[in-house]
Amino acid sequence: MLEQFSLKDKVVVITGATGVLGEAFALAVARAGAKVAVLGRNRERAMARVTAIESFGGEAIAVLGDVLDETAMVRAREEVLSTWGTVDGLVNAAGGNIPGATISPDQDLFAAKIEDTRQAVDLNLFGTVIPTQVFGKVMAEKGKGSVVNISSITGQRPLTRVLGYTLAKTAIDAYTKWMAVELGLRYGDGIRVNSLAPGVFLTEQNRNLLLDKEGNYTDRAQKFVTNTPFQRLGNPEELTGTLIYLLSDASRFVTGETLLVDGGFSAFSGV
Repeated sequence: MLEQFSLKDKVVVITGATGVLGEAFALAVARAGAKVAVLGRNRERAMARVTAIESFGGEAIAVLGDVLDETAMVRAREEVLSTWGTVDGLVNAAGGNIPGATISPDQDLFAAKIEDTRQAVDLNLFGTVIPTQVFGKVMAEKGKGSVVNISSITGQRPLTRVLGYTLAKTAIDAYTKWMAVELGLRYGDGIRVNSLAPGVFLTEQNRNLLLDKEGNYTDRAQKFVTNTPFQRLGNPEELTGTLIYLLSDASRFVTGETLLVDGGFSAFSGV
């Protein structure tokens, strides 16, 4: 049974692996036995991830590139193929919010900068579509592989303020279904596309939004906690079990799905 969840000798590319969630993903996937291509824009962070993986006997390489640059992604693909000869999995973890695409309660709703919103959509949507086009081609041609997109609870229940992020993550869910159907019909039952949708997870990126200087929850964070049956925020490591499941043969008949990992937030009516 445990062999179904093994990623031993699989080659997995993780975009955004230099981020907080990406770090947790890269370490967990390597511990599950995969060879990990740590893909990001920051060389120092990428090398730190590689060093961490190598410290426990894992195998990894740092690959630099911008997920919005198709030429850079093609170069990254060739680097991975020249090292390991194939790609078995892709985790589209690159993304995040754009400050200008966030509309505060005291801001004029109709004065929001469309360009900032467009940038948020580009990063979170096309920053997933482009790597999938590039790395997915390798998996499609051999008829086997797994793509895991990173969605969000805001794709299920829109959250206030984060307009661009909400638009993009809702589109990610639609893209996941569309691509899963197309790949299945064209290339068979060995290649799959799914999404992992995190709830609210405490990271360095959002720490100042969720915690005050004393380490207590901000008003916004407390609203999330109050409306989560588990009554707390998530930790990045709590996403990794679902990720490994989606990358592994344990989920070989699962495609086009969005799996929520949110402590029950999306299931709770508040009553």
